[in-house]
Amino acid sequence: MSSMNSRAAAVLGVSIAIGLLGLGALLGRSAIRFREYERTVTVKGLSEREYPADVVLWPIQFTAADNDQTALYGRVEADSATIKAFLLEHGIDASEISVAPPAVTDRLAQQYGGDARVPFRYAALQTITVYSPHVDRVRAVMKEVVALGRSGITLAGESYGNQTQYLFERLNEVKPGMIEEATRNARSVAEKFAADSDSRLGKIRQANQGQFSISDRDANTPHIKRVRIVSTIEYYLSD
Repeated sequence: MSSMNSRAAAVLGVSIAIGLLGLGALLGRSAIRFREYERTVTVKGLSEREYPADVVLWPIQFTAADNDQTALYGRVEADSATIKAFLLEHGIDASEISVAPPAVTDRLAQQYGGDARVPFRYAALQTITVYSPHVDRVRAVMKEVVALGRSGITLAGESYGNQTQYLFERLNEVKPGMIEEATRNARSVAEKFAADSDSRLGKIRQANQGQFSISDRDANTPHIKRVRIVSTIEYYLSD
Protein backbone atom coordinates (compact mmCIF):
# COMPACT_ATOMS: atom_id res chain seq x y z
CA MET A 1 0.00 0.00 0.00
CA SER A 2 2.81 2.32 0.90
CA SER A 3 4.49 1.48 -2.42
CA MET A 4 1.36 2.40 -4.38
CA ASN A 5 1.02 5.72 -2.56
CA SER A 6 4.63 6.55 -3.32
CA ARG A 7 4.15 5.81 -7.02
CA ALA A 8 0.98 7.94 -7.10
CA ALA A 9 2.77 10.83 -5.39
CA ALA A 10 5.65 10.56 -7.86
CA VAL A 11 3.29 10.61 -10.84
CA LEU A 12 1.45 13.61 -9.39
CA GLY A 13 4.72 15.44 -8.81
CA VAL A 14 5.92 14.80 -12.35
CA SER A 15 2.56 15.96 -13.74
CA ILE A 16 2.70 19.16 -11.74
CA ALA A 17 6.26 19.82 -12.85
CA ILE A 18 5.36 19.29 -16.50
CA GLY A 19 2.34 21.57 -16.10
CA LEU A 20 4.41 24.32 -14.53
CA LEU A 21 7.00 24.07 -17.29
CA GLY A 22 4.28 24.33 -19.91
CA LEU A 23 2.68 27.27 -18.14
CA GLY A 24 6.05 28.99 -17.88
CA ALA A 25 6.71 28.56 -21.57
CA LEU A 26 3.23 29.86 -22.41
CA LEU A 27 3.63 32.89 -20.18
CA GLY A 28 7.07 33.53 -21.66
CA ARG A 29 5.70 33.57 -25.20
CA SER A 30 2.82 35.79 -24.10
CA ALA A 31 5.22 38.21 -22.45
CA ILE A 32 7.28 38.40 -25.63
CA ARG A 33 4.18 39.08 -27.70
CA PHE A 34 3.01 41.68 -25.16
CA ARG A 35 6.36 43.47 -25.25
CA GLU A 36 6.25 43.49 -29.03
CA TYR A 37 2.73 44.91 -28.90
CA GLU A 38 3.83 47.55 -26.43
CA ARG A 39 6.45 49.10 -28.70
CA THR A 40 5.65 52.80 -28.69
CA VAL A 41 7.03 56.18 -29.58
CA THR A 42 6.25 59.42 -27.75
CA VAL A 43 6.36 62.68 -29.70
CA LYS A 44 5.42 66.31 -29.17
CA GLY A 45 3.41 68.48 -31.55
CA LEU A 46 3.54 72.28 -31.50
CA SER A 47 1.00 74.85 -32.60
CA GLU A 48 1.89 78.53 -32.24
CA ARG A 49 -0.06 81.47 -33.63
CA GLU A 50 -0.25 85.24 -33.22
CA TYR A 51 -3.47 87.17 -32.70
CA PRO A 52 -4.28 90.80 -31.93
CA ALA A 53 -5.54 91.44 -28.40
CA ASP A 54 -9.30 91.92 -28.27
CA VAL A 55 -9.57 93.94 -25.03
CA VAL A 56 -7.51 96.79 -23.62
CA LEU A 57 -7.49 97.91 -19.99
CA TRP A 58 -5.98 101.42 -19.77
CA PRO A 59 -5.65 103.06 -16.32
CA ILE A 60 -5.16 106.83 -16.44
CA GLN A 61 -3.79 108.19 -13.18
CA PHE A 62 -3.33 111.81 -12.20
CA THR A 63 -2.33 113.60 -9.02
CA ALA A 64 -3.35 116.82 -7.31
CA ALA A 65 -2.24 118.60 -4.14
CA ASP A 66 -3.57 121.40 -1.96
CA ASN A 67 -3.51 122.69 1.59
CA ASP A 68 -7.30 122.82 1.65
CA GLN A 69 -8.99 119.42 1.56
CA THR A 70 -12.27 120.74 0.18
CA ALA A 71 -10.46 122.58 -2.58
CA LEU A 72 -8.47 119.43 -3.35
CA TYR A 73 -11.60 117.35 -3.88
CA GLY A 74 -13.02 120.07 -6.09
CA ARG A 75 -9.91 120.02 -8.25
CA VAL A 76 -9.95 116.23 -8.50
CA GLU A 77 -13.58 116.31 -9.66
CA ALA A 78 -12.79 119.00 -12.24
CA ASP A 79 -9.78 117.12 -13.61
CA SER A 80 -11.81 113.89 -13.76
CA ALA A 81 -14.50 115.65 -15.75
CA THR A 82 -11.88 117.04 -18.14
CA ILE A 83 -10.39 113.59 -18.74
CA LYS A 84 -13.81 111.98 -19.29
CA ALA A 85 -14.73 114.71 -21.78
CA PHE A 86 -11.42 114.14 -23.57
CA LEU A 87 -12.07 110.40 -23.86
CA LEU A 88 -15.64 110.87 -25.09
CA GLU A 89 -14.49 113.43 -27.64
CA HIS A 90 -12.02 110.86 -29.02
CA GLY A 91 -14.61 108.14 -29.53
CA ILE A 92 -14.43 106.24 -26.24
CA ASP A 93 -17.91 105.12 -25.18
CA ALA A 94 -19.12 106.23 -21.75
CA SER A 95 -19.83 102.60 -20.81
CA GLU A 96 -16.11 101.85 -21.24
CA ILE A 97 -15.03 104.48 -18.68
CA SER A 98 -14.97 103.94 -14.92
CA VAL A 99 -13.79 106.25 -12.15
CA ALA A 100 -12.37 104.96 -8.87
CA PRO A 101 -12.59 106.93 -5.61
CA PRO A 102 -9.55 109.17 -5.12
CA ALA A 103 -6.86 108.15 -2.65
CA VAL A 104 -6.13 111.20 -0.46
CA THR A 105 -3.13 111.45 1.85
CA ASP A 106 -2.67 113.85 4.74
CA ARG A 107 1.06 114.26 4.79
CA LEU A 108 1.11 115.84 8.26
CA ALA A 109 -0.92 113.00 9.74
CA GLN A 110 1.42 110.27 8.53
CA GLN A 111 3.06 108.32 11.33
CA TYR A 112 6.45 108.47 9.66
CA GLY A 113 7.93 111.13 7.51
CA GLY A 114 5.58 113.93 8.63
CA ASP A 115 7.14 117.28 7.80
CA ALA A 116 5.54 120.66 8.50
CA ARG A 117 7.60 122.11 5.65
CA VAL A 118 5.81 120.16 2.88
CA PRO A 119 4.38 122.65 0.35
CA PHE A 120 0.94 121.00 0.33
CA ARG A 121 -0.62 119.11 3.20
CA TYR A 122 -3.04 117.03 1.14
CA ALA A 123 -2.23 114.94 -1.94
CA ALA A 124 -4.69 112.95 -4.06
CA LEU A 125 -4.22 110.14 -6.57
CA GLN A 126 -7.13 109.50 -8.93
CA THR A 127 -7.53 106.62 -11.42
CA ILE A 128 -9.84 106.61 -14.43
CA THR A 129 -9.92 103.28 -16.27
CA VAL A 130 -10.84 102.54 -19.88
CA TYR A 131 -11.92 98.94 -20.50
CA SER A 132 -12.67 98.53 -24.18
CA PRO A 133 -12.82 95.94 -26.98
CA HIS A 134 -11.82 98.68 -29.45
CA VAL A 135 -8.10 98.21 -29.02
CA ASP A 136 -6.93 100.18 -32.06
CA ARG A 137 -9.13 103.14 -31.17
CA VAL A 138 -7.87 103.28 -27.59
CA ARG A 139 -4.26 102.98 -28.74
CA ALA A 140 -4.80 105.99 -30.99
CA VAL A 141 -6.19 107.99 -28.06
CA MET A 142 -3.16 107.10 -25.95
CA LYS A 143 -0.98 109.02 -28.37
CA GLU A 144 -3.08 112.15 -27.80
CA VAL A 145 -3.10 112.05 -24.00
CA VAL A 146 -0.33 114.66 -23.83
CA ALA A 147 -3.06 117.22 -24.48
CA LEU A 148 -4.30 116.61 -20.94
CA GLY A 149 -0.92 117.63 -19.58
CA ARG A 150 -1.12 120.88 -21.53
CA SER A 151 -4.46 121.60 -19.82
CA GLY A 152 -2.78 121.52 -16.40
CA ILE A 153 -3.51 117.96 -15.33
CA THR A 154 -0.58 116.19 -13.67
CA LEU A 155 -0.57 112.72 -15.15
CA ALA A 156 1.17 109.96 -13.20
CA GLY A 157 3.36 107.50 -15.05
CA GLU A 158 2.53 103.81 -15.12
CA SER A 159 3.62 101.95 -12.02
CA TYR A 160 3.82 98.28 -11.13
CA GLY A 161 0.31 96.90 -10.81
CA ASN A 162 -1.16 99.86 -12.67
CA GLN A 163 -0.02 99.26 -16.23
CA THR A 164 -1.96 99.09 -19.45
CA GLN A 165 -3.05 95.51 -20.11
CA TYR A 166 -3.99 93.83 -23.36
CA LEU A 167 -6.17 90.75 -23.07
CA PHE A 168 -6.96 87.90 -25.45
CA GLU A 169 -10.37 86.43 -24.64
CA ARG A 170 -11.10 84.36 -27.77
CA LEU A 171 -9.10 81.31 -26.71
CA ASN A 172 -12.11 78.98 -26.95
CA GLU A 173 -12.56 80.03 -30.59
CA VAL A 174 -9.03 79.13 -31.64
CA LYS A 175 -8.54 76.03 -29.45
CA PRO A 176 -9.96 73.40 -31.85
CA GLY A 177 -7.86 74.47 -34.82
CA MET A 178 -4.68 74.70 -32.77
CA ILE A 179 -5.21 71.31 -31.14
CA GLU A 180 -5.75 69.79 -34.58
CA GLU A 181 -2.58 71.42 -35.87
CA ALA A 182 -0.52 70.24 -32.87
CA THR A 183 -1.85 66.69 -33.30
CA ARG A 184 -1.08 66.74 -37.02
CA ASN A 185 2.47 67.95 -36.37
CA ALA A 186 2.99 65.25 -33.73
CA ARG A 187 1.84 62.51 -36.11
CA SER A 188 4.18 63.82 -38.80
CA VAL A 189 7.12 63.50 -36.39
CA ALA A 190 5.99 60.02 -35.33
CA GLU A 191 5.65 58.84 -38.93
CA LYS A 192 9.18 60.03 -39.67
CA PHE A 193 10.48 58.13 -36.64
CA ALA A 194 8.60 54.97 -37.66
CA ALA A 195 9.95 55.14 -41.19
CA ASP A 196 13.52 55.62 -39.96
CA SER A 197 13.18 52.60 -37.66
CA ASP A 198 11.57 50.33 -40.31
CA SER A 199 8.32 50.27 -38.37
CA ARG A 200 4.71 51.11 -39.02
CA LEU A 201 2.87 53.73 -37.00
CA GLY A 202 -0.16 52.40 -35.17
CA LYS A 203 -2.96 53.93 -33.17
CA ILE A 204 -2.61 56.45 -30.37
CA ARG A 205 -1.88 54.78 -27.04
CA GLN A 206 -2.38 57.90 -24.99
CA ALA A 207 -2.37 61.67 -25.50
CA ASN A 208 -1.86 64.74 -23.37
CA GLN A 209 -3.34 67.87 -24.89
CA GLY A 210 -1.05 70.18 -22.92
CA GLN A 211 -1.71 73.67 -21.58
CA PHE A 212 -2.36 76.74 -23.69
CA SER A 213 -0.12 79.72 -22.96
CA ILE A 214 -0.74 83.34 -23.96
CA SER A 215 2.11 85.85 -23.92
CA ASP A 216 3.09 89.15 -25.49
CA ARG A 217 4.87 88.81 -28.80
CA ASP A 218 7.61 91.03 -27.33
CA ALA A 219 8.02 93.92 -24.89
CA ASN A 220 7.29 96.51 -27.57
CA THR A 221 4.09 94.95 -28.94
CA PRO A 222 2.01 93.80 -25.95
CA HIS A 223 -1.14 94.25 -28.07
CA ILE A 224 -0.05 91.28 -30.21
CA LYS A 225 -0.49 87.98 -28.39
CA ARG A 226 1.35 84.73 -29.01
CA VAL A 227 -0.83 81.68 -28.31
CA ARG A 228 1.01 78.38 -27.92
CA ILE A 229 0.24 74.74 -27.15
CA VAL A 230 2.45 71.62 -27.06
CA SER A 231 0.64 68.27 -27.21
CA THR A 232 2.34 65.03 -26.16
CA ILE A 233 1.14 61.88 -27.95
CA GLU A 234 2.25 58.26 -27.64
CA TYR A 235 1.74 55.95 -30.66
CA TYR A 236 2.01 52.18 -31.02
CA LEU A 237 4.68 50.84 -33.38
CA SER A 238 4.60 47.56 -35.28
CA ASP A 239 6.94 45.79 -37.73
